[in-house]
Amino acid sequence: MSAAATEAAPLLAHGSLEAPLAYRAGRPLTVRRYLEDVRALAALLPPTRHVLNVCADRYRFAVGLGACLVSQRVSLLPSTHTPEVIRRLQALMPDVLCLCDSAQHDIDLPHWQWQEPLAGGARDRAALAQIPRLPPEQLAAIVFTSGSTGTPLPYHKRWGRLAQCVRVEAERLGLDARAWTLIATVPPQHMYGFESSVLLALLNGHAFAAEHPFYPADIVAAVSAAPRPRALITTPVHLHTLIAAGLELPALDLVVSATAPLAPALALEAERLFGARLVEIYGSTETGQMASRRAGAQEPWQLWPGVRLRLDGELCYADGGHIEQPTALCDVLEPIGEQRFVLHGRKADLVNVAGKRSSLGYLNAQLLAIPGVLDGAFFWPQSAARGVIGVSRPAAAVVAPGLSAAQLRTALRERIDPVFLPRPLLLLERLPRNSTGKLPQEALQRLAAGGQAETQDP
Repeated sequence: MSAAATEAAPLLAHGSLEAPLAYRAGRPLTVRRYLEDVRALAALLPPTRHVLNVCADRYRFAVGLGACLVSQRVSLLPSTHTPEVIRRLQALMPDVLCLCDSAQHDIDLPHWQWQEPLAGGARDRAALAQIPRLPPEQLAAIVFTSGSTGTPLPYHKRWGRLAQCVRVEAERLGLDARAWTLIATVPPQHMYGFESSVLLALLNGHAFAAEHPFYPADIVAAVSAAPRPRALITTPVHLHTLIAAGLELPALDLVVSATAPLAPALALEAERLFGARLVEIYGSTETGQMASRRAGAQEPWQLWPGVRLRLDGELCYADGGHIEQPTALCDVLEPIGEQRFVLHGRKADLVNVAGKRSSLGYLNAQLLAIPGVLDGAFFWPQSAARGVIGVSRPAAAVVAPGLSAAQLRTALRERIDPVFLPRPLLLLERLPRNSTGKLPQEALQRLAAGGQAETQDP
């Protein structure tokens, strides 16, 4: 463990109590206001150790996080809130309390709904103005994998390691001594959104937009309202949708993308339209972020300082630096020296049909390149995954208004070997993506089992 991970880390790194920590509709919320809200919420929450923080407003989420940290509570951050996930949380931690900022949810747990103003009555303003320092080994959060590769699994995240990780991120992204504003299309409950919008601001003296814009017009409005320099924290799916909307895009100073490799053509187009450099982050829920590269350049990934890769047969393990323990990665990585690697895709993405090899990533890129395709993805149906290697084919779900199944097959035949043509081919109004743009396997398998397919390939 590095020295940085063994030292007490402050909750905030801002140099002034009047500095903005967040913006809501373009209006600043100061560090002083944040500290008051944190102390007040910590005193208001019922006595429990585990808090499921589902606040959609990023500032309220950050207050909930801070309140948990200063009162020795643990934030639970699953990326989805399905009834099965909630039942699993309650079975693991029976005292779990749901912290929410809206009554519009169906989470079957005891809950505490956000009330404003939180801070009221007589207060010791001198005590409230003191920025708490937290032990590095304090358990800050339990995060859960997204379920895109199977059942969500929990991982413990300690404060010192989280702080160490996002300080490196700030250096890699070039977030200098100026105060930046971060606008994120990803929710704070997801590991990427948690690190790159909330913690990146708290621990490096920056601010974030409280809103969680999702649709293109909302993203444009949130970016336009944010002071410069400003960075958009987003995903390939959100970037693709934003650019396809054809809206006039406000200037940015930085774009950050994660959750999936970014197609070089999309990266270059985004840089041109926004007038900003685009940096990709590589990481996982298990490890946190651990590498970066300049998008569009197709260059190797550069690891965070102290992080190491180790090959053991077909598995690649990551450890060192901020990573809590040696962790087997779900991706196929090819180390180049000690600090760089090439990403070849997920192990589960490798496709072998009739002795011919490809990857779901490559097939997806070809599908999305077809004019008229708004969204789409290849995947292995559960029945095919259990079939005989070299015989089963992947399926595909496609959003392409105005295109028939026959037209899609014709276009695909021009781009991929016929043995990889999807079976079945599902034509949908939208894909069941979660808030970070990922496609959970459970949702894809339900689609495949639902029989929503066009005519099978001959």
